[in-house]
Amino acid sequence: MRKRDEPWKWGALVIFLGALLFSLGVSALLLKGQGKDALPGLAILWDGSFGHLWALEGALLKAIPLFLCSLGVAVAFRMQIWNIGAEGQFALGAIGATWAALTFPGLPRAVLLPLMFLMAFLCGAVWALIPAVLKLRLRVNEIISTLMLNYIAILLLEYLVFGVWKDPTSFGFPMTREFPEAAIIPHIGGSKVHWGLAFCAAVGVGLWAFMRYTRLGFELKASGEGARVARYAKIRYGFLVMFVMCLSGGFAGWAGCIETSAVLNRLQPSLMVGYGYTAIVVAWLARLEPLNIAFASFLLAALRVGVENLQLELQIPAAFGSIMEALILLTVLAGQFFLTYTIERKRGA
Repeated sequence: MRKRDEPWKWGALVIFLGALLFSLGVSALLLKGQGKDALPGLAILWDGSFGHLWALEGALLKAIPLFLCSLGVAVAFRMQIWNIGAEGQFALGAIGATWAALTFPGLPRAVLLPLMFLMAFLCGAVWALIPAVLKLRLRVNEIISTLMLNYIAILLLEYLVFGVWKDPTSFGFPMTREFPEAAIIPHIGGSKVHWGLAFCAAVGVGLWAFMRYTRLGFELKASGEGARVARYAKIRYGFLVMFVMCLSGGFAGWAGCIETSAVLNRLQPSLMVGYGYTAIVVAWLARLEPLNIAFASFLLAALRVGVENLQLELQIPAAFGSIMEALILLTVLAGQFFLTYTIERKRGA
């Protein structure tokens, strides 16, 4: 194995397609092992991912929260701050938005929706700020602290929907009252896709411009070389750590707000489906670039919709669908190795 002298041109596309074909081939063998027809099974997977308008709409709906969480994770990773807590920050954003919707149900939409987004961002940012302070003051590893805070956030969400925010008319199911009409993000035309998609586009463009054209964005990227390099260049490293963690948590909080408002129209435990964890994979697949993150988010969301369709059509266990999804993700990630290294035959003297 030898490190490449320069990046492999078109390597990312070649490796992605090759790894995807390989993983689909292994998935076909697994389907065969389940007693199902492999090729028709893959056709159903494709059909459920891209073959219908409802499939594309479902992929876009799942891609919206995934994109925002991935953007937040990528911002932190740019600075080599390993934020593994997007799942918990997503939950806190949903809690903040729900508080605004339930506390001020009489406000008009033009006031209530911005308030929900503000509370979601603040709650996600504060939740992410905790491990940042622990890292700077007590040198606590942020991987551990952000991961542990995920469980606390999810339990806090469950405490609220099982307790003080539980809808008394929900027949015992853990959920809040349905949001007022003013707290629900409307759909685009007659489709199932909501205006959160336009919000994602604006956030992505804004982040790209911030990283490319502002001094703070340049300092953030420069600090990715390490704390000692940043301090040598007289960059405010401590401030930047807290800033990127707040930004990262705020983006995940926005994802929780959009999913709660536009899709569920209330807060309930089914909100937590792992977007924050999948965002880590998306960020690395996209090499931390906003445009690539948008593309990878849509592909992974489409894959998830296709796997769900495959489960329904072939009556395979839900766990089998998760195995297929994980296999595809891991194979594509492993293929990234060849972007940096190449394998050469070692000749004798």
